[in-house]
Amino acid sequence: MQNTGSPKTIAYRPDRTDAATSMQRSTQFLELMDGRRSVRHFSSEPVPQEVIDTVVRTASTAPSGAHKQPWTFCVVTDPKLKHQIREAAEEEERENYNGRMPKEWLEDLAPLGTDADKEFLDIAPCLIVVFKHAHELKPDGSRRKNYYVEESVGIACGFLLAALRNAGLVALTHTPSPMNFLARLLQRPENERAYLLIPVGFPAENCEVPDLRRKPLDEVLVRYP
Repeated sequence: MQNTGSPKTIAYRPDRTDAATSMQRSTQFLELMDGRRSVRHFSSEPVPQEVIDTVVRTASTAPSGAHKQPWTFCVVTDPKLKHQIREAAEEEERENYNGRMPKEWLEDLAPLGTDADKEFLDIAPCLIVVFKHAHELKPDGSRRKNYYVEESVGIACGFLLAALRNAGLVALTHTPSPMNFLARLLQRPENERAYLLIPVGFPAENCEVPDLRRKPLDEVLVRYP
């Protein structure tokens, strides 16, 4: 068995906070994130590239299995390419709404008012397409295993959504299943699989969202003891 030796380490001394400061920060962050909503009515106003770069860097600070960081964030602002994505997404969504989705799924979607029309893919100034790496591709073309890919990319997407909210932007998590067309349109390598399509921007002046309520704490938290 190969002995890889002790891992290289660096000192880690994050600032400690007192209980009052921790409570203040956690409350402020809760208030920020509690105001997050999935938005389908976007302004076409451009988003600064530097902001998008920064939120993607934030997403990339997420933990990942064996630190493989098995993700790629593709940022699409070209109107022609966005429209191609919309056309392909709507083709899949028409199949979903007209037969693929079971009755129960359609009933659960009804309060959200969604349908196969995805105009927001044209209007939102930026689309972030997240790809997961099913495996690593080495320079010689061979493969190397990645670990906990779904979990790792899911956490990174959570970081991304929080960073977008913190930056004053709105977003939508869109999954026009199947999403194979995204790898084709964006010419991604064979080891990458589309994971999430996220329109990003500012809300339209007349933006509206469904009147939804989140589960209370006692329905999502169980203490031991």
